[in-house]
Amino acid sequence: MTSHKPPLPASFPSERIDARKALEFTRKHEKDPAYAARFLRDLLQFPGNEGIPREDLEFIQKLIAELNRKAEEKSNSLEREESAFRKEIVDYYIPRDLIDAIVANGGIPRESVDTQIGVAFIDIADYTFLAKFLSPKENQVLLNGLYTVFGNVLKRRGGYLNKTEGDSLMFHFGGLIDRRVANLSPEENLVYIATALFYTCVEMQRVCYYFNEASAKVIEGLDDPEEQRTVQDAFDIMRYMRTESILANSFNALFQIRIRIGANVGEVSIGNFGPPGNKRWDVIGVPVIEAKRMESTAPVGGLRISEHFYEILEKNGIIDRYYQEFLQESRALNGYFREITKEELFSFSSVILKDKHNVTFRTYSVQVNPGLPETIVDQIILLFYKGGIGADKIVDLIKYYRGNKHVIRAIEDLFAERRIKLRKGKMVYYLFPEKYRSSLRIMNGDKAKVELYIDRKYRLFDVLRTLGDYQDRLKAPSHALDETIAFQHYEQYMSREFQSLNTLYKRTIKNSIHNTYFFNIIFPLIFTSIKASILEYQAGLPQQMEAMELSGVLAGMETLTPIQAGATFSDDEELEELQRI
Repeated sequence: MTSHKPPLPASFPSERIDARKALEFTRKHEKDPAYAARFLRDLLQFPGNEGIPREDLEFIQKLIAELNRKAEEKSNSLEREESAFRKEIVDYYIPRDLIDAIVANGGIPRESVDTQIGVAFIDIADYTFLAKFLSPKENQVLLNGLYTVFGNVLKRRGGYLNKTEGDSLMFHFGGLIDRRVANLSPEENLVYIATALFYTCVEMQRVCYYFNEASAKVIEGLDDPEEQRTVQDAFDIMRYMRTESILANSFNALFQIRIRIGANVGEVSIGNFGPPGNKRWDVIGVPVIEAKRMESTAPVGGLRISEHFYEILEKNGIIDRYYQEFLQESRALNGYFREITKEELFSFSSVILKDKHNVTFRTYSVQVNPGLPETIVDQIILLFYKGGIGADKIVDLIKYYRGNKHVIRAIEDLFAERRIKLRKGKMVYYLFPEKYRSSLRIMNGDKAKVELYIDRKYRLFDVLRTLGDYQDRLKAPSHALDETIAFQHYEQYMSREFQSLNTLYKRTIKNSIHNTYFFNIIFPLIFTSIKASILEYQAGLPQQMEAMELSGVLAGMETLTPIQAGATFSDDEELEELQRI
C-alpha cells in the first residue's frame, strides 16, 4: 500500500524533516496550530524520516503536542465566542420578559392555555404618505425611535410587546408571561388587565403626540442610554426636517405622526404557534381578530374599544374617572373640549364590515388628546400656504373629523377668523334641493336672504352631521325578505320565490340608484364646495398678507355671528324665521 503524503507547502524544501525545519514551519503557521500539528505528524510518517536523530524527534513531538494544546485553546475560545454571540442574538431578538417568564415557569410551556387577556393594535395613520418625505434609512430610524418609546411604556406598565409589523404593532396584558396576574382571582385578573390596557393605550397616544413634537419630555422619561440614543437619532431627523430642510414648510404642514388604536378584552388561546424550529409566543382567538378590526376603524389620535371592554371599565369606575381627568385637562387648556360630554368622550357606534358579510361590532371610540381641536387648527393654518395640496389635506381633515362637533367647530371658527366664506346654503341645496327651492319661493327668489338665514341657522357640523345621517341610512344593510315559505307543492313554492326575488330586485335597483347619486354627486359636492372656499381664500392670500403687514389688522379681524349649535334641518320654526328675514 502506498502511504498518504500531505502536500508540501511551497516554503518547505523537502520531505526530510529536522528540528530547525519544523520550528520554522510552525512559526509561519502559528495562526493555524491545528494544521501545523497535523502536517508535522503526517510528515514524520514519510519514508526516510524514521532515522532522524532522537533529539530532533523528541523536539518535533513536543512541538506537535504544544501545537495541539494551542489548537484546543483556540477551539474552546471560538466556542465561547460563538456561545456569547448566540446569547447576544437571543437577547437582541427575544423579549427578556418572555425568557424570565419561561424560566420562572420551570420549562417551556408545550401546551397552549385558554385565558383572559387584554389585547391592542396600533397603526400609524397614513404612514405611506408620510414615508415619502424620508429615505428608507430615515424611515427605519424614525420607526425605531417611535417603537422604542412605545416599548418603554409597555415595560413600565407590565405589558408584552407581541410583534411589530412595518408601521403597526400588537401588545397585550395577562396570560402566563404577565406575572402581575399570577395570584389574582378571575375577577381581579379581568379588572387588572382592562384597567392596565386602557391607560396604556391612552399613554401610547400621549407619548406619540410628544414624539411628533420631538419633545424633550420623551427622552427624559427614558432610563436606558441605548433607548435615549435611539430616540435622539429620530429627533435629529425630525428637527432637521422641521427647521433647516428646504422642505421644512411642507414637512410641518403635512408630516404629522398620528396613530389609531383598537383594543379588546376576552378569552384567547395563548402559547407557542408555528412549525418546529420557528415557534412564536402568540395569542389567537376572536377577541384578537376583533381588536385588529377595531384598530382599522379607530379614530386617529384616539382609540376604539369593544362594548364588552367598555362595560368592564364602566362597572369599575374607570369611565367616570377618566372623564373627570380629561375634563380637568381640557378646562386647564381652555380649549374646545372643555364642554365635552361623557357621551362624546366615549362615543358609541356600531361598526359594520361589509367585506365581512355585514358583521357588526358594538364599539366605543375614545378621545385622548385634550388639545386635539387646537392641534388640528394649527396644522390647517400651515396647510393654507400649501396651495391645492394643502386645500386637499384640509378637506381630508374635515371629512375625517366631520363627526366630531368640537373639532369641526374649531375649524369653522378659524375659517370665520380668516374670512373664508363657506357656502352652507349651497350645501343645503345639494342635500335638500326641494327644501331649498321652497325657502327660495318664500323669500321671493332672494338667494342672498336664504343663504344668510342658513348661514346663521346652522353650523358646519350640522350640515356634516346631516350628511353623515344620510350616508348611514344608505350604507345600512337592507333587510332580506322573509324566506320562510311553507312548502305545499312545487308550483306554489316557485311562484312565491319568484315574487320575493322580484321584489328584492326592484328594491335593490332603487337603493342602488340612490346610493350611486349620493356617493358620486351629493357627497363629493359638499366637500368640493368647502375646497372651493379654501382655494378662494388662498388665491387672495398674497394680497391679504401684504395688507396685514402694512396695517397689522390680523388681531382685529371680525368673526361671523355665532350660530345656533345643534340645529336640525327639520326645525318647525324655519318658515317663521325665513319670513322675518
